[in-house]
Amino acid sequence: MDLIIRNANLPDGAWPGGKGPADIAIDGERIVKIAPAIPEKGKQEIDATGKLVSAPLCDPHLHLDAVLTVGKPRYNESGTLLEGIRIWGERKPHLMKRELVENAKEAVLWEFANGVQFIRTHADTTDPTLLTVEALLEVRESMKDLVDIQVTAFPQDAVYTAPNGESLMRRAMDMGCDVVGGAPHIEYTREDGVKQVEFAFALAEEYGALIDIHCDETGDEQSRFVEVMLKLAMETGFRERVTVSHATAMHNYNNDYAFKLVGIAAKSGVNFITNPYDNSVLQNRTEGYPRRRGHTRVDELDANGVNVSIGHDSIMDPWYPMGTGNMLHAANLLLHYAHMSGYAQIPRLFKMVTGNSARTLQVEERYGLAEGKPANLIILDAPDEFEAVRLMPVCLYSIRKGKVALVSRPAERRLAFANYDRAVDFRV
Repeated sequence: MDLIIRNANLPDGAWPGGKGPADIAIDGERIVKIAPAIPEKGKQEIDATGKLVSAPLCDPHLHLDAVLTVGKPRYNESGTLLEGIRIWGERKPHLMKRELVENAKEAVLWEFANGVQFIRTHADTTDPTLLTVEALLEVRESMKDLVDIQVTAFPQDAVYTAPNGESLMRRAMDMGCDVVGGAPHIEYTREDGVKQVEFAFALAEEYGALIDIHCDETGDEQSRFVEVMLKLAMETGFRERVTVSHATAMHNYNNDYAFKLVGIAAKSGVNFITNPYDNSVLQNRTEGYPRRRGHTRVDELDANGVNVSIGHDSIMDPWYPMGTGNMLHAANLLLHYAHMSGYAQIPRLFKMVTGNSARTLQVEERYGLAEGKPANLIILDAPDEFEAVRLMPVCLYSIRKGKVALVSRPAERRLAFANYDRAVDFRV
């Protein structure tokens, strides 16, 4: 065996033998055996010492074309989505491919260091040069040894309010984008929003692509394009190949309509992505007090069997000035402001940044902790999923294609006062 991981704790349901401790044997680029004890010796061995060994974290919603640009050309003082879009519009005429590529690669490395190995990014197609698409397709290729990246053709300024919107989207798909995106709530009229969703489905059918639409990313309870997506997903048979991103207006819908919509969502098989960092900052800015929480109905969707995953969305850009690419931080934040602190709910949050996201990305066939799967794994400095969400721990090891690609060590704190001179485990 090329590599054996000893004494691993596994996520709930990952292995018929339970949660561990277990040994994991890797030969070449595949997991070949998981057992309570593997007698063979590996060419390389890692003692996980009861730490959580998991399939990698995923980030199914990120804007790599805008990362690390906060304050350029100015800061978003109102904290609103629309001011962020205006600032990005001011920046677009000055975009340079080299900077786009370098910033995106840096953000990918941040995410990889935090345990992420699967990313879906959005590339703005309303810049007529399509420089953002060109840059992110290059990043997809250059970073493939560390991270699998899907690139989404995303009309930031909508399709029918921007010049040549349809042709630019088609050009982006011709260049090699994996996913058709959208933003129907940005259109000037409801009619154009519906037309945009219909165009996205037709384009995805033409190119054999997935669909991921920024939908109802607003506090406006009258914004109702999710229903259009769900109906088309069922009519076309796209179903699980369709993703609704954000859907923050759903938070403000009247409960009768929301109850109906959640039921349709469960029937459709469509995926939902919530983005705790941006949604908590950008949404419901204009309504004063009392202020509602700016995210979709994560708990209700999840409880009704809808596949919900968590995205990072922004890392230091015009929409969100913070971020380190840590998906466990995002899960922890969602626990608080989505009221998901129930004991059974917390491991669900971990699943939203692992298996649920893999399902959203449609990579389940090559993702997971099981014999025969590709040897893409992480070891977290926590014993289980609950503690991973609580501690937001260091990713100790990231194993990619059977090789150890990252080794980290947690910081050590030491008391040095009177009779308390000893190392302190910060988790206690």
